[in-house]
Amino acid sequence: MTKYIVFLKRAFSGEEVDYTKITIRSAVLLLAVPMMLEMAMESVFALVDLYFVGHLKESGYAIQSVGLTESVLSVMYSIAIGMSMAATALVARRIGEKNPEQASRSAAQVLLVSFLITFILSLFGVIYAEEILILMGSKPEAAAYGKDFTRIMMGSSVIIMLLFLINGIFRGAGNAAIAMKSLWIANIVNIIMCPVLIKGFGPVPAMGLPGAALATTIGRSVGVIYQLYHLLVADTQIRISLSYFSPDFKQIKSIVKIATPGIFQFVIASCSWIFLAQLVATTGGENASAGYQTALRLMMFFMLPAWGLSNAASTLVGQNMGANEMLRAEQSVMKTVKYNVIFMLAVSLIFFLLGDFLVGFFTQEAEIKDFAKNALHIMSVGFIFYGIGMVLINAFNGAGDTWTPTWVNFFGFWLFQIPLAYFLSKHFGMGPKGVFISIPAAETLITIVAFILFKKGKWKTVKV
Repeated sequence: MTKYIVFLKRAFSGEEVDYTKITIRSAVLLLAVPMMLEMAMESVFALVDLYFVGHLKESGYAIQSVGLTESVLSVMYSIAIGMSMAATALVARRIGEKNPEQASRSAAQVLLVSFLITFILSLFGVIYAEEILILMGSKPEAAAYGKDFTRIMMGSSVIIMLLFLINGIFRGAGNAAIAMKSLWIANIVNIIMCPVLIKGFGPVPAMGLPGAALATTIGRSVGVIYQLYHLLVADTQIRISLSYFSPDFKQIKSIVKIATPGIFQFVIASCSWIFLAQLVATTGGENASAGYQTALRLMMFFMLPAWGLSNAASTLVGQNMGANEMLRAEQSVMKTVKYNVIFMLAVSLIFFLLGDFLVGFFTQEAEIKDFAKNALHIMSVGFIFYGIGMVLINAFNGAGDTWTPTWVNFFGFWLFQIPLAYFLSKHFGMGPKGVFISIPAAETLITIVAFILFKKGKWKTVKV
């Protein structure tokens, strides 16, 4: 027991480790533990919001607004994740080459480009919040109810981007503990502020649904301040000076080369999820939409830690390729796959055995609960494949080979999942259930294709 406590303290300490030298098992676990907790904290944001808004008077409208807004924000997340992918790949490769100064310069350039892109896009979300909800399938009265929530969330996109991106920088450097702690701090603030701003407390008036958005924004902002301290002030391996933000167009070109397909990769997936959400709303109505969004939030609560574990593969592939340890890079991926399969198998059992209890925690409306439980049971069939697939996708990205998973996602989501969901739900009259079935079917196919391409080994030749 003592050795496990010592190991956990080491994982949480943020000490600098040469992940190209220690055992692969230790490397994977030292990175995976804080990365999993980091992603678990990210998923808590959505669940906290869902819990409090689910108890508002207009809970159906509120849950739908939160879910549809998150679906639209997933496009922003895609940009943030795509850029953080470039940051992780570049920083990890430079750290593997034992060049921390160049790693810091790369990080600064990624931050510069990402801030400009996200700021411009967030303006459109603020201006057209109500129209976006209607486009997503919300009724005009529901859109009018949720527009302020959407406007605040879209307006805070820059904060969301910084939170994702800076954590990607720290992950690439192998300092997953700082990334984890920034999400802990952000969540603690969000959990405190949510009931205060939604229901009101003392001199603070009750804001209802918009209060949830404001609480989340405040929480994330505090997390970003913590990140910036460690990036700009603290004595860490990645230390950015203000002079590093001066545009380096050669570096920017390299960033864009890696990030562009990475952004498309996640935009493709996000747009597919948006289409599925709209299809559920139009074929099943508000209760089906609310049930689906509840199931998605629960699914993501468990999926994000698995994604965090898979991020260990991204860091290890990048650093080992920088150290010219190609075999070790591949072995690290397969070790991470093993651990993720075990984790996702446990999640599948939890959903099958405790699905009713988990859904009931967020809503007591019978029809919403039925849709949510149905969605959970169907989607969890493919969880093991999700676990394998996300590790392989992150391995490609860590190598800087962002085009391969982009094409895999395009084929799996747009050419397979969307048509399948449409035909099952509309032409075969299955409604929302047809949409639910398309999700594990597509993820299984994506995993099979990704595994074949990974074994071919083209990713080992990528230069960044």
